[in-house]
Amino acid sequence: SLSDFPHQPSCEFLFILLASLCLLPCPTQAAWFRVGVVGPWGCDPLFAKALPSVAAQLAVNRINKDASLSYAVTFEYAVLQEPCETSRALEAFVGFHTKASGYIGPANPGYCDAASMLSKGWNKALFPWGCVGYELDDVRSHPTFARSMARPTWVLLSVMSYFRWAHIGIISSSEDIWMETATKVADALRSHGMPVRLVTFMENTPHGIRRALTKVRKMIVILCMHSVLIGGTAQRLLLETAYDMQMIDGSLVFLPYDTLLYSLPYHNVTYPALKRNNKLLRAYDAVLTITIDSPRVSFYEAYREAMERGEVASTLKPQQVSPLFGTIYNSVIFMAHAVHRVRESREWMSGGNLAQQSRNLAFQGFSHPIKTNGSGAALLEYLILDTDGISWELKPTHRYLRKCCTSIGMVRFLGKDIHFPRGYGPKKDASCWFTPGVICSGGEDVATLTSSIGLLVLLGPPLFPLIRRRINQIRLVRGPNKILLTLADVTFINPSLSNKKLSLDDSRTSGMKSMSERSLASTISTQSPATYENSNVVIFEARPSIYELQCNSFETMKDMRHENVNPFLGFFHDCGVFAIVTEFCSRGSLEDLLLNEDVKLDWMFKSSLLLDLIKGMKYLHHRGVSHTRLKSRNCVVDGRFVLKVTDYGYNEVLEAQRFPYVEPHADELLWTAPEILRSGQAGLHGTLPGDVYSFAIIMQEVVVRGPPFCMLDLSDKEIIEKLCKPPPLCRPVVSPDYAPMECIQLMKQCWNEQPDKRPAFDEIFDQFKNINKGKKTNIIDSMLRMLEQYSSNLEELIRERTEELEIEKQKTEKLLTQMLPPSVAEALKVGGTVEPEYFDQVSLYFSDIVGFTTISANSEPIEVVDLLNDLYTLFDAIIGNHDVYKVETIGDAYMVASGVPVPNGIRHATEIANMALDILSAVGTFKMRHMPDVPVRIRIGLHTGPCVAGVVGLTMPRYCLFGDTVTTASRMESSGMPYRIHVHQSTVKVLHELNLGYKLELRGRTEVRGKGIEETYWLVGRDGFTKPLPCKNNHIMPLLKFEIMQPFKCPMTALKMKDKTHLIGSFCQAYDALSIFLCV
Repeated sequence: SLSDFPHQPSCEFLFILLASLCLLPCPTQAAWFRVGVVGPWGCDPLFAKALPSVAAQLAVNRINKDASLSYAVTFEYAVLQEPCETSRALEAFVGFHTKASGYIGPANPGYCDAASMLSKGWNKALFPWGCVGYELDDVRSHPTFARSMARPTWVLLSVMSYFRWAHIGIISSSEDIWMETATKVADALRSHGMPVRLVTFMENTPHGIRRALTKVRKMIVILCMHSVLIGGTAQRLLLETAYDMQMIDGSLVFLPYDTLLYSLPYHNVTYPALKRNNKLLRAYDAVLTITIDSPRVSFYEAYREAMERGEVASTLKPQQVSPLFGTIYNSVIFMAHAVHRVRESREWMSGGNLAQQSRNLAFQGFSHPIKTNGSGAALLEYLILDTDGISWELKPTHRYLRKCCTSIGMVRFLGKDIHFPRGYGPKKDASCWFTPGVICSGGEDVATLTSSIGLLVLLGPPLFPLIRRRINQIRLVRGPNKILLTLADVTFINPSLSNKKLSLDDSRTSGMKSMSERSLASTISTQSPATYENSNVVIFEARPSIYELQCNSFETMKDMRHENVNPFLGFFHDCGVFAIVTEFCSRGSLEDLLLNEDVKLDWMFKSSLLLDLIKGMKYLHHRGVSHTRLKSRNCVVDGRFVLKVTDYGYNEVLEAQRFPYVEPHADELLWTAPEILRSGQAGLHGTLPGDVYSFAIIMQEVVVRGPPFCMLDLSDKEIIEKLCKPPPLCRPVVSPDYAPMECIQLMKQCWNEQPDKRPAFDEIFDQFKNINKGKKTNIIDSMLRMLEQYSSNLEELIRERTEELEIEKQKTEKLLTQMLPPSVAEALKVGGTVEPEYFDQVSLYFSDIVGFTTISANSEPIEVVDLLNDLYTLFDAIIGNHDVYKVETIGDAYMVASGVPVPNGIRHATEIANMALDILSAVGTFKMRHMPDVPVRIRIGLHTGPCVAGVVGLTMPRYCLFGDTVTTASRMESSGMPYRIHVHQSTVKVLHELNLGYKLELRGRTEVRGKGIEETYWLVGRDGFTKPLPCKNNHIMPLLKFEIMQPFKCPMTALKMKDKTHLIGSFCQAYDALSIFLCV
């Protein structure tokens, strides 16, 4: 029994202990958390003015100092460069997978959906401040998405509802990020029922700006571009142009969008852009600036406080920094609070948990408080700021307060009316746009509408034919199924057609490959690449009479939809151009693919292409359409290697074009059935069996991968003659080595001389499936197998190139920070100016080489360079152990400072003194490579005092120090002694205050050039400093010997005369005597 073992724990106790250990929460957090700050920092100078690295560094430093936020977690940050092009930005974001634990961004709303899906796959949190789309709030689809900002579109919607402004237009600048923002803002406002009637992308040229402004009459215009108040050039040009066009008359109100993303200071702040430009000041009277309210301190005041505390460098004034700095800072703090919440709840540090824990937060941001509600939406207060066209200051007129549970906030009047140009603003819209639950159509009068319908009913019978014709015409030119296209729908890509673009501002072109010229029927004279509905298309020119004659044919063709039939998209009719628009296929024609030797085609690949062709023709024949001109040039292949039949159903079109009839070239008739060739006017009238014959010739092309009849030693004209006048029958000869025998037999059936004995495409489809023995001929599977290895190699190559690029970038940044202080380098990188900075107390070090002129005169230039390089490399290694900054080297002079550019209290004197002792000790054992017996003696001077630091010059800028302190430090060096550290009494005073055991000897009253007689000291050591220092006399004799012998060095080898020998002997005796004296 258990009682027999009193020293053993009971089973019940062991079970309880084991269960307790199992129930203990396991640590889920890593020792560090890296925040990735994503944005176009490198390609957009105004975004770069937000100083993302400084903002993130400040936030991370404060987080790591806050024990409640950084418990057991060290925060880091990484600035991730987002290209300005949307496609390249998404490509770059894919590469950020391993760069961070969570992401602040992206800034470009164009790929927020994709970035959210990627972060979902990575299980990392996304805290963007620039995303707009309302669909991102769906937690099920975007579980790792958390907004670090209030949705700006809700603020805009509340302002529009308060003032009852319903007619909205959006103008964006030409950068991708702002064009994407404009599109997303329009979609968001429309999703709430607002009539956004214009979205235009402005070219930053005088003509482009005027063209955009002509479209915005009596509208509320949202400006998606950088604000002119922070340096936005596009907005400045737009407002000045609007003023020149006399549009600043109260009928328009401009709302900058980007100010919604940050807190713009307004109290006692004057913006130079308005102060220096009277035209812009008057134009800005039509602008209402909506920005985040900072009730306690403004952004500039908060940044100035951080500068005074030494948390950020003072190289830039607050006015030179974009207020977006605060948004970046707030987003990092936001993420830190979410991380803290996850740690407290003992959950896994996943993206979904971080997004979940971003709800019901409250904390102090950079310049304003931040709260979130139960759904994670930020509850921020906004202000509407206005000017009067005369004063330079912005004045608040209204306040926006976000309600907790609704998307619409509340706007309150602050007692100051908005000043509109000429005293009045846009009229209020009395219609139903702002009535909840009502679908508004613009405020039409119901009585008028009812009477109009009654009148139409009475006059309906006689007007019915005209109405039906008019409806058909409207259906052709409007709606999703319209056929007639104009320049408003199509954007030409061909440079020769670029002048036809006219006033298309909202069309964007993209590069594309052009199809082979031979991929078109011989009757089509020209082709042009273009874009339509964001898809690449090809436009074939046709005769002007086609549209009027063949509307029914085009409607039938428009309805044809099949995977293997290239869709007919419409009929282009504008600027005297009449053309047919079809979808563009990037791989070109089947003929192009067969002629491309770089593409390897096995039987599976070939059978897949043939099966696509069979299915496409089967569909056309079921619709009662005969192709008539089927050939490999009229079969196109898209990017997924899916074959599509094109140029179908154009019989009437081609007949209208070929009047009078023009005989095609012989090479265009090689696919035409013999019975059609004998009938005359081949290509205008086709039959279903004729299409089967054409398929057989294409089949021969694919199987042998050669042109039609390529195995016959006959010209195209001779082949056509033999086809028209048998016997004997003229057909291709295909070897069984090229394809299965069943395939060759099917080919022969299809080109049978008697049309009624040729199989239909239904039968061909069944036979072809039997040839492949029921196997699926999916070309994608084969492509995936072929591309898998290529993809792996490409990923490895990209990874290597990315690592090389990162290494080179680090080298460049390291070199830059070695040449300039990091804060100064950061300011220069973003294009800012570095203002001179005053420092109350710094300590300076000067040293030079004694006798450097003599050494240089007796050395080769390369030997002098080697000497300085060896010596300064030694010095550089020493200063790395001290809190000092190397200012410059000029010749043999070496200058170092402490307390600049980063102040370090009064430690500057100790840092300089310790460094000077280390350098003096190292010089005692230093040897010149070309004169190892000659010592290198240096003089050192130290001084402490105030100075001014700044960057001088634009070409090869240098960080220099100025002031009397610099001059005095140089004089202390020049009036010193070899192997001695000459210290000014200002430095001695600081060293005595620190009381760290520095050993100083009074030199006495010394004449300092330019300063008069002053008491100076020698620094000879420090308590605990055990390194040997060179004696001030033990190297005099070798150097003296060197100095004495130098005048006779050159003639020594050829010296013959006894008097010269006697003279040298006398010098040697004097040298020996002086040596004995000094040793004693």
